[in-house]
Amino acid sequence: MKRSDRLVGLTNYFITHPQQLTQLSYFTERFQASKSSISEDLDIINEMFQLEGIGALERVAGASGGSMYVPKFNKSNSVSFLQNICKELKDPSRILPGGYLYMSDLLGNPKILKEIGKAFVTAFSDKQIDAVVTVETKGIPIAYAMAEFLSVPVVVIRRNMRVTEGSSVSINYVSGRSQRIQTMVLPKRNLQEGLNVCIIDDFMKAGGTVNGMISLLEEFKATVVGIGVFAEAEDEENERIIDEYTSLIKVANVDTKSRQIDVSIGSFDEKQ
Repeated sequence: MKRSDRLVGLTNYFITHPQQLTQLSYFTERFQASKSSISEDLDIINEMFQLEGIGALERVAGASGGSMYVPKFNKSNSVSFLQNICKELKDPSRILPGGYLYMSDLLGNPKILKEIGKAFVTAFSDKQIDAVVTVETKGIPIAYAMAEFLSVPVVVIRRNMRVTEGSSVSINYVSGRSQRIQTMVLPKRNLQEGLNVCIIDDFMKAGGTVNGMISLLEEFKATVVGIGVFAEAEDEENERIIDEYTSLIKVANVDTKSRQIDVSIGSFDEKQ
């Protein structure tokens, strides 16, 4: 097999198997090439991955070692993407009662979701994530967009218990601003105990929902290594009960009467 053919095959393998350590012997058998040739191929791919700003190949030495593609995307590209999203969201027709924004069209666009996933992967690139956790319903596509790049499962917390999902753990929590008692449910089979998880949500005001998710995850002995929200309401900062999180965009000064709104890049732009 020609080197050009191997490079295409190897690149496709790593892109479709992120975060998966694969031994060199697998590639030598699959592509019928020597270890030295495969090693040179991996050097070329690693250089191009970094040049294109899509991550890098990590090498692990030893008999049980190998190579693994670690996604990490160019932050400046994500910032440019978020600037365009901010312009979209400044449209006064998107303002909804209660200070919310209409975002369903954006969160239903596969291209936009892919870029959102890239931004969150970059924001938490230094974390070991075993699963992405969200609550139904609008956070689900965002969670899947991120999880696909990391090749990890998505765990969806429900609002109501479903008989088809078997034995479940449920908690009551207090929503942030309204101070209403609400319920969250997570089937026991959906999440193994002791995993490192990243919480993803679409919109955060005071943070009551995210705080409830943290409490529920404690029942599964999970470690929350990151919290990401697509949009946060800056006007709720004084009442916010969540401190450590990453937001992609920040919504402020929502005036339903004058139909004006300020939208800017969130704390994502502040992360190193």
